[in-house]
Amino acid sequence: MKKLFTFFAILAMATSLTAQTPKVNLLKDWERARAYTKEYLDAMPETGYALKPTNEMRSFAGQMLHVADANYGIVGTATELVPTVKDLEKSNDVAKASVTEKVLASYDFAINAIKNYPDAKWAEMIKLFNRFDVTRGQVIDKAFEHQTHHRGQTTVYIRLAGATPPAEKLF
Repeated sequence: MKKLFTFFAILAMATSLTAQTPKVNLLKDWERARAYTKEYLDAMPETGYALKPTNEMRSFAGQMLHVADANYGIVGTATELVPTVKDLEKSNDVAKASVTEKVLASYDFAINAIKNYPDAKWAEMIKLFNRFDVTRGQVIDKAFEHQTHHRGQTTVYIRLAGATPPAEKLF
């Protein structure tokens, strides 16, 4: 009986350990980031998509399309997946529905690229932007950091438009 109990205890622990792989956690973070970004996109009124706090700054839509471009470009570099979409920010699109669609599609691209990339290749070294020697996993971390940074900047845009940004979404 003790041997049977020990066997099931070890099996339960092994199942628990494999259920929370780094990739699983990474995908959860990207899925949460997608949902959180959608809340930001939804919080901004249609009229606020063209809002630029100063002439030198991007519009709200420009910030979000910049995030989308980076999601495609940086994650595509890390996962060796060439995106078919690029230069969204240059489109000057300020329509809420189409910007939302484009941005969310970039998160879908990132999530699927990460999900389908072989685990064994995350530690492979590459040169990012022809300047930085980093692992493919580090590139994904930088892509996540980038989208978080720019989404955070849009909190001010939403407040300037007289709307309320979403509450923090850590989990």
